[in-house]
Amino acid sequence: MSIYIRSLLAGLLLVAGSFADQRPTLYIIGDSTVKNGKGKGDGGLWGWGNFLGDYFDTTRLAVRNYALGGRSSRTFITEGHWDEVLGLVKKGDYVIMQFGHNDGGPLDDTARARGTIKGTGEESKDIYNPIMKKNETVYTYGWYMRKYVADIKAKGAVAIICSPIPRDMFKDGRVLRASDDYGKWARETAVSTGAYFIDLNGLIADEYDRLGPDKVKEFFPGDHTHTNEAGARLNAGKVVEGMREAGGLAPLIKFLR
Repeated sequence: MSIYIRSLLAGLLLVAGSFADQRPTLYIIGDSTVKNGKGKGDGGLWGWGNFLGDYFDTTRLAVRNYALGGRSSRTFITEGHWDEVLGLVKKGDYVIMQFGHNDGGPLDDTARARGTIKGTGEESKDIYNPIMKKNETVYTYGWYMRKYVADIKAKGAVAIICSPIPRDMFKDGRVLRASDDYGKWARETAVSTGAYFIDLNGLIADEYDRLGPDKVKEFFPGDHTHTNEAGARLNAGKVVEGMREAGGLAPLIKFLR
């Protein structure tokens, strides 16, 4: 390869890199219902974050899915994953988050130690974390969610909170909702912090009710929590629907295809 061609290619890569750096970015954080495994459909399972980018013109908006299976609002922070994402966030970016599925576990068990205190208050509990082998102060779900929002706003970026997707659990022909726990607490956090809120739990639950238990079961090949591709794509569509309905997200909506 001639020096001229190498120089030309290097210049093109520099221009492309500069263009990419100038695009606003939509960062996605959450648990395995947002990104399952390595995000490659292992076991036929997918999270909705894998398909959210399909709805956007990614030549103008970058979409990055940093969700990680098994994490709660607490452990995504304490394990350092949030610091990694926050270090990339710049003014004008967006961060959409969905936590809750793993927050209901024990605070200090030897298997996960990932639970948070229920609610949105300022309560805390000092524990010994047997996984990290150190003392830790554990806070409420709302406390951790408020931290995400505060960190995002400090960067000049926009925070969007989603209530967690519903599980494949029906009672009397209707899917069970998170209206009295994590869905409620996610909404309360959004209101108290001024973050945008998407009632993803309600939007999807309404669609599940319409489809019925037999059809919905097809979205959950292994358990009642993790979706296949069809289910994940349905959920991603509901995220976009929620963005349109949230009000105030016009600067983000303009990037939709």
